[in-house]
Amino acid sequence: MSRHVAIVTDSTAYLPQQTMERHGITAVPLTVVIGDQALEEGTEISARSLALALQKRRSVTTSRPSPEVFAAAYRAAAEAGASGIVSLHLSSEFSGTYDAAVLAARGAPVPVRVVDTGMVAMALGFCALSAAEVVDAGGTADEAVAAAEKRAAGMSAYFYVDTLDYLRRGGRIGAAQALLGSALAVKPLLELDGGRIEMLEKVRTAGKAIARLEELVAERAGTRRVDIAVHHLAAPDRADRLAERLRTRVTGLAELHVSEVGAVIGAHTGPGLLAVVVAPH
Repeated sequence: MSRHVAIVTDSTAYLPQQTMERHGITAVPLTVVIGDQALEEGTEISARSLALALQKRRSVTTSRPSPEVFAAAYRAAAEAGASGIVSLHLSSEFSGTYDAAVLAARGAPVPVRVVDTGMVAMALGFCALSAAEVVDAGGTADEAVAAAEKRAAGMSAYFYVDTLDYLRRGGRIGAAQALLGSALAVKPLLELDGGRIEMLEKVRTAGKAIARLEELVAERAGTRRVDIAVHHLAAPDRADRLAERLRTRVTGLAELHVSEVGAVIGAHTGPGLLAVVVAPH
């Protein structure tokens, strides 16, 4: 049975494949360029391959999907029976993905609502999931957009990285901030604020930084009913330990997802990343 409103997102949402299939969510892939080789996230390059390339200090960049790729996704949704499309994407501060979707929407065969969620990773994924749940219940495109925007407004995302160098190279954090972190030999904690990655705290050791990350998440969750996602890049043991501690500390925990980020986010954060998304219901 076709859905009257199709939900489209991009590959940085990092939703589990079975979840996307269950809710009929389509993810348009971004591209990772290693050397002169362009590879689609999710199908042509794994997080492990990306981490190895970074560790070997190979040239790694990322690029948005083309408007033509979005146009094909919108046509496919219309041909499958959709009378409208809600297209939800990572922060326009990080990528031109939103702009490409807007261009494609102008020529789509059905109306398309394109939304800059200001989010990334499972913060974006939770927005797409909220929109899909509204559609599954018979809601309209406007109601799906409202649900996604409401979810985004309540979310928090925190990041620990071993070094700010990857964020600096990709232009996702200022050179002065990156230099200060390196000069002081601190371990940075970052947060998603206004669609941008901003410095939150500087902690002296990795162990203390990860413990502080746990505290921040527990404080933000409080006693509310929340979903939590723990992301990592090439640090599965760290992620599993953090997830286990959060299971015992967060009293209103509904669902907890643990996953490795894809190649696009990994390219800008580097191996050792730990990130936590707190998504209140």
